Amino acid sequence: MTRRPRRLRRDGVRPLVSETDLSADDLIVPVFVDATADERVPIESMPGHERVPVAEAAARVREIRETGIRVVMVFGVPESKDPRGSRAWAEDGVVQRAVRRITDGTDASVITDVCLCEYTDHGHCGVLDPDAADDPVLTVANDETLDLLRKIAVSHAEAGAEMVAPSGMIDGMVGAIRGALDDAGFADVPVMSYAAKYESAFYGPFRDAADGAPAFGDRRHYQMDPANAREAVREVALDVEQGADVLMVKPALAYLNVVRAVRERFDHPVAAYNVSGEYAMLHAAADRGWLDLEAVAHESLLSIKRAGADLILTYFAEDLASRL
Repeated sequence: MTRRPRRLRRDGVRPLVSETDLSADDLIVPVFVDATADERVPIESMPGHERVPVAEAAARVREIRETGIRVVMVFGVPESKDPRGSRAWAEDGVVQRAVRRITDGTDASVITDVCLCEYTDHGHCGVLDPDAADDPVLTVANDETLDLLRKIAVSHAEAGAEMVAPSGMIDGMVGAIRGALDDAGFADVPVMSYAAKYESAFYGPFRDAADGAPAFGDRRHYQMDPANAREAVREVALDVEQGADVLMVKPALAYLNVVRAVRERFDHPVAAYNVSGEYAMLHAAADRGWLDLEAVAHESLLSIKRAGADLILTYFAEDLASRL
């Protein structure tokens, strides 16, 4: 008997046996809200994206909803910064004000980024350790930072966030935030942890967008080594034990094996962040005529879903929603 796999590739049959389905409901759109802006500001390294002033946050999300996307993640650029990032948990902070406007003016679901790098004047994801002042790498005081993450998460929930997403890779962050939300009466607000976040070279455009680049040193002592996959499983297991509801892997395309490993080992929803550098490099190639942007964007997201992601945070979401 001759086996002919091509029989199942005919147009009438091919959709019936397709193994992976990608839909608009799988996608989350990042939204950058800038408390220092009076008008929308294009992000040069991320074509098609912009910072929006607080007053236009709801309008921006309504544009996203028109494409069929239901979920956004809000990132904030504050009006001022200080060593502790105190604007991150302020009642009148940029994310808090934006979330109120979005939830009052749209039917979108809102996730918020819980981190300090956009709010500290040094750009690190936590409070600096004064005992490590002579070492520009070993900078973040882990447990003191947890106290601030608790405040940020509760302030976001009070503003109306439906889910919070701690992204700093601070040890114990999920347990600290889960406890704080529960104590404040927000037991129903889920935590989507950046459970395996790598110290990646693919974040450059995002740091332009969110104004969150470190002023000195780097983040390799709290974000993961790109060489390590088994460590990711250990990191994710700790977040599961602490009560994480959704498990994020970041970046996505260069870490599909990690997405697969998390999918196979944990019975939780898995998210993957198709990060700014992955977005920008496809745009750059398409601008030169080397690639068909829509085709490679779709194939990229399909590969992330095929690897095991249930949710994809991506800058391509709006462009692909109509095709999906």
